[in-house]
Amino acid sequence: MTPLPELVRAAFLRQAEACRALGSPFTADLCGLLAKQLDTDSAFGRRIASWEGDPGADALALRAAGALNALARTGRVPALTRAYPPAGFDAPRIADALAASLAAEDAFLTAYLDSAPQTNEVKRSGALIGALLIVAQKTGLPLSLLEIGASAGLNLGLERYGYALAVAAREGTSPVVIRCAWRGAHPDPATPLVVADRAGCDRNPLDPGAPADRERLLSYIWPDQPDRLETTAAACDVAAAAPWRVERADAADWIEARLAQAPRPGVVTVVFHTIVWQYLPAPAKARIEAALAAAAARASADAPLARVAMEADETRGSAALTLTLWPGGETQALARADFHGRWVAWE
Repeated sequence: MTPLPELVRAAFLRQAEACRALGSPFTADLCGLLAKQLDTDSAFGRRIASWEGDPGADALALRAAGALNALARTGRVPALTRAYPPAGFDAPRIADALAASLAAEDAFLTAYLDSAPQTNEVKRSGALIGALLIVAQKTGLPLSLLEIGASAGLNLGLERYGYALAVAAREGTSPVVIRCAWRGAHPDPATPLVVADRAGCDRNPLDPGAPADRERLLSYIWPDQPDRLETTAAACDVAAAAPWRVERADAADWIEARLAQAPRPGVVTVVFHTIVWQYLPAPAKARIEAALAAAAARASADAPLARVAMEADETRGSAALTLTLWPGGETQALARADFHGRWVAWE
């Protein structure tokens, strides 16, 4: 029995701290238990111990947590299912359930590590909707949305959702309600917003109408956060009935092709992305920036271009929400936002 290498253990423990800060004590405790108790007696443990990439950058702890959550949701290992929320974290009980799971479903758990986590965090729409309201207010035009890293496309339908924003509410046309606490000098939630069309790309798009893809999305949402689970499941229902699907494509190829088209008079083209930029290789980032610069040079008051980004920066614990609007091209810091969309602090 060989324990996990220190580099891997440290990544699991860092993830435990992040989960606790983001309101999931169950997943935090699970990551901590895996760091201490997982060993190389199983294929699952050996795969984690011999991980070839960076265990932190590759979100290895969340891959492992997602695998166990997926198995718990199936009910195939009753001891694991019983140990998961709504039950509270009980370390001996979870340890026994982990042993039972590795004995019965080692191959399933090991294979689940192949995929990077995708949550398609729909509650980030609580930040995105505010940024788009500002674009609509500044331009007075309908929006054409282009999202990179769109996963299952849940955020592409954001104007259809209702919003409970603490300071106000915005009615939607679907059953989905995004609960996000706004504070600070926020935009007016009543600003008219018209989406002319929308499209998104992802290297591994998920189909919200496919049961296996839907379950994969839900498996990566921390099981002690029922609001995230319920909101994502409801958004999957809405997206499954929508006429659009996310395209399978490289982000740089897709943006270059989309932005090479002639500007559309009477519409503002909005490129947006959330917690995607850090995962793109440097050459892809450079190509996307170049495509935006070329399209910006053709932008006009009647055919503007905007970029909305919600991305991690040097400030820990939250993401920066920024807007760049052409003509002009000045980047405006709009807000700080919780990574999972629990709150937005407008600047």
